[in-house]
Amino acid sequence: MKKKLALIGCGYLSQTVAMALKDGNFPEYELVAVLGRNSLRTKKFADYFNCKPCTDIKAFMDSEPEFVVEAASANSVVDYSEIILEGGSHLIVLSTAAFADVALYQRAIKIAAKKNTKIYIAGGATGGFNLLQTAALMSTTPIDVTITSKKSPGFVARTPFYKDGLMNITEPERVFTGTAKKIIDIFPYVFNVVYATSLASAGPEATKFNIDATPNFTGDDYRIEVKGENVALDLTIKSDDYAIAAWSVVSILKNAVSPVVFM
Repeated sequence: MKKKLALIGCGYLSQTVAMALKDGNFPEYELVAVLGRNSLRTKKFADYFNCKPCTDIKAFMDSEPEFVVEAASANSVVDYSEIILEGGSHLIVLSTAAFADVALYQRAIKIAAKKNTKIYIAGGATGGFNLLQTAALMSTTPIDVTITSKKSPGFVARTPFYKDGLMNITEPERVFTGTAKKIIDIFPYVFNVVYATSLASAGPEATKFNIDATPNFTGDDYRIEVKGENVALDLTIKSDDYAIAAWSVVSILKNAVSPVVFM
């Protein structure tokens, strides 16, 4: 019997997950529903991938999905996560920055424990969460975690960290230094992978975060440096296509039903 899968969002990431399913990458599942805010776009997606189009959460949950993938926005996590977990579905979250609302996060955990469901935090453009958690567990003192992200000057221009002359730089220039919590407080719901990484390691308030404006740069580049009592990690993840976030979801779905789990 195939597991019932449902998607929140009709954009590029949901399309990538649905196409991976259609191409046979995880045949243990069937796509039963998609939830979107635009009815025409949602129907077009549903028609192509042969699933139920939904524009409200009740109709979506009536499909009785066993796994729900959020690939839409932090607002979707805020609006629907508790309903999904209460309804008995496992939830895979990409917009992890929504859980900067600690009360929401704690409520979601409490519901998941009560309903025997799970909240899966997708790695997106960083990942390595198993190594980070391992480092934290094996150290009797708190681990030191620093994440450094390269961003193009054009990206930085759309943030509060832009300053005159940045578009003309010829060498990398640091435009932000703070913590995972601080970046979400200043610039909510954007740096999901940073917040997710902090949850898996030192915590949002202790995880340091830097942004380096880098000329002629495209894609995503995250360097995660960890120093613990008996362990040190230095991970760099470079991706040219943000579809890596969708493929991290596919990996979770495969591991969730596989007799062999790669952690």
